[in-house]
Amino acid sequence: MTVNLENQYDVILDAREDRCPMPLLKAKMALSKMAKGECLCVKTCDAGSLKDIPQYVALVGFSLLSTSEDSNVYTFVIQKS
Repeated sequence: MTVNLENQYDVILDAREDRCPMPLLKAKMALSKMAKGECLCVKTCDAGSLKDIPQYVALVGFSLLSTSEDSNVYTFVIQKS
């Protein structure tokens, strides 16, 4: 499964109001409910997520398809594998 250019994801998690460690915890919870191959888009304003989310994704063996920043909003696209 790939992410298409229209930014259609299986699950979108808006954690922009949450602070560490909540964006990571909410991402873990969302991923636990998703099927293999599905994509999660996480949006957060917590700068700690720049370290936490990629480390978690690598640890569990999922794919971090993209990471971006726009106006202090960090967006992560994770594919569950």
